[in-house]
Amino acid sequence: MSGDGTAVWLQSLMHRFPELLEELTPSSGGRLRERHGGGPVAGTTAPVRLFVSDTIRDITDGVVELEEAVRDRLGLRPARPAPVPERLRRLAGLLDRIAEQPDLAAHMEDETRRMARRCARALGDPEQMVRLPGRCPACDSVSLRAFPERAAVMCVNPACRQVLEEAS
Repeated sequence: MSGDGTAVWLQSLMHRFPELLEELTPSSGGRLRERHGGGPVAGTTAPVRLFVSDTIRDITDGVVELEEAVRDRLGLRPARPAPVPERLRRLAGLLDRIAEQPDLAAHMEDETRRMARRCARALGDPEQMVRLPGRCPACDSVSLRAFPERAAVMCVNPACRQVLEEAS
């Protein structure tokens, strides 16, 4: 497991988690409230999307638990409560120390990959694609992309399509 892979997953979560929160925002601009008998109150047009709500809860719980476990394993004092994006930034700041412990690094990558995939599915993405820095060693274009669902890195330049890294 590579620290680069974990960094890609963390970046994906930092970018996509706010999009999940926006999915729960009603399109009418009003606050979503429920009637006593259930269902949205008149004036709201968006139904409650429970799978998005469940995904937000799962990712929030996962990030909190992951940060607590990482800080405990690294011998750091517990962090103050914070929103998910801030916790993800704090975890990203610890990647060098996490990489020094292979089992912790593997766990970190597995968990961030799981949460990023769940986030992508809830947002309706068939497959998430993450732009990577650098150039393709085969064609020298800036077309390197990570495909999380396939656990692969490849050049998306139509003339090249070089696969650089693929999970075995």
